[in-house]
Amino acid sequence: MANLANPQETIAVLQKYQFNFQKKFGQNFLIDTRVLEKIMDAAEAGPEDCILEIGPGIGTMTQMLAERARKVIAVEIDNNLIPILQDTLQAYDNVKIIHNDILKLDLKQLVQEENDGRPIKVVANLPYYITTPIIMGLFEADVPLESITVMVQKEVADRMKSGPGSKDYGALSLAVQYYSRPELAANVPPNCFIPRPNVGSAVICLHRHAEPPVKVHDEKLMFRLIRASFNQRRKTMLNSLNNSPELSFNKEQITAALESIGLQSNIRGEALTLEQFAALSNAFERFGTN
Repeated sequence: MANLANPQETIAVLQKYQFNFQKKFGQNFLIDTRVLEKIMDAAEAGPEDCILEIGPGIGTMTQMLAERARKVIAVEIDNNLIPILQDTLQAYDNVKIIHNDILKLDLKQLVQEENDGRPIKVVANLPYYITTPIIMGLFEADVPLESITVMVQKEVADRMKSGPGSKDYGALSLAVQYYSRPELAANVPPNCFIPRPNVGSAVICLHRHAEPPVKVHDEKLMFRLIRASFNQRRKTMLNSLNNSPELSFNKEQITAALESIGLQSNIRGEALTLEQFAALSNAFERFGTN
């Protein structure tokens, strides 16, 4: 069986099927065994695990996952890759290939059908243009998850794990850290892919929290406050929240809520911790639903 992590084997498969890379799908296939091993180590794929792989490409990582895990569900959007996957994965009876858009699948139902509703692990070399919608979709849909191990743009990985006061800190940092504990597993240079991307990449593992690290009464309100705070990053919290079309609190209410948790109205969103955003959301409850 071909070792697809070998660049020559990857090229041979692509030529055999006369495959053309689709820019609209953001396709960059991994061709470095060491990086693939790091992904396996970060995901901790074991014989009891059911793995959801998003964007398997020609099946390079899928083969390695299938050798370690009990079951692999590979979801691929590109119709031209389906016959290739059926070829490269034919030796594995524990792999199920699904031709679909991951954003359109009912993942809770899929996990129920394929793993009796028990938590799965997600592993993916994600298209960079759609990284955030996929990750947030997995978290917000309340899919039973143990972890998400993904290859993403280096800049996005930095944002996921950054804290208050840094230039990378923002709404994505807070959302990811509310749902999980991010851990950087590897930095990956462009020459590990075919075709080569224009930016550096990173492997990051998001370990799902059993319980969120903060107590918030209205999750949706907290995330509206977070989005409003970073949509106008250079403005004070008072002005950012007052200007937001998602919120209808007046300046007096905003000032009172901030002061009730020990913050001044001229503070900026990038200075607040996740705990402070949760406390602020809870403080706003006295003014009724928003």
